[in-house]
Amino acid sequence: MAELGQIAELKVLRERKFGLSLDSEGPLGEVLLPRAEMPAEWEVGGRVRVFLSTDSDDRPVATTRLPKALPGSFAPLKVVAVTGVGAFLDWGLAKDLLLPFGEQKTNPRVGHVVVVRVEVDEESGRIIASQRLGRYFSKDRLAAVAGDEVDLLVYGRTELGWKVVVNDSHSGLIFGNEVFRTLRPGERCKGWIKELRPDGKIDVSLYPRRKQRTGNLSEVILDELQARGGAWDLHDNSDAARIHRELGVSKKAFKQAIGALFRERKIVIHDEGIRLCLPGDWSPGDGA
Repeated sequence: MAELGQIAELKVLRERKFGLSLDSEGPLGEVLLPRAEMPAEWEVGGRVRVFLSTDSDDRPVATTRLPKALPGSFAPLKVVAVTGVGAFLDWGLAKDLLLPFGEQKTNPRVGHVVVVRVEVDEESGRIIASQRLGRYFSKDRLAAVAGDEVDLLVYGRTELGWKVVVNDSHSGLIFGNEVFRTLRPGERCKGWIKELRPDGKIDVSLYPRRKQRTGNLSEVILDELQARGGAWDLHDNSDAARIHRELGVSKKAFKQAIGALFRERKIVIHDEGIRLCLPGDWSPGDGA
């Protein structure tokens, strides 16, 4: 039994003036597949794969095109019109998707991208969009552990950082001091789980964790230099994003650590990076 908002393979009952009549095998009854949507090959009694939506008069209609987002999913969609009933979003079908005023949390403007949840409205039976994402996030523990790669959809910003949809099901946060590039609401990207908190909150990073590290940062840098044969093309002028990606720390913390190692005569800092000290790098009379 096919329902509104679903993809289904429906049986062709007959050809009509305006298209094909399809059997929904349920309360929707016979559904029209408009002639402009008809596949090149079809036959009465055969089946056609369609998405079930509504037309401009809110009557059930079939389309062979798939929307950019199915009901039950989060998606970034562009605003194409703002009217007295709400904003309309381009979701890839002939009839644009309504974001009613009551489901808005921002002031959508034409041309802007908004992150919404697509749902079948229980009261009207229509497919609509909502910016009230909080009510749709899963309360179950995410099936992941720290270090796992996840799919992210950026949907907002707070004083702490960027709010993201994690794996199309949970809400997460990327702390602002760990973001070294421009993020925009609606952007999709990869991320990595930092921590799953007991209260259900999820901390996410844009960078994968390197091997588990122990000890202080200076020890970590010395261990890494040893593993790299004594030299590393990372220095105090390196990009902050790369430093965080390599070591999981800020550029300031890295500069402080290599400065301390330099004063302890354990490393040399030069234009190409850093390296472990070699015999002869320091003369007996050199100051620390």
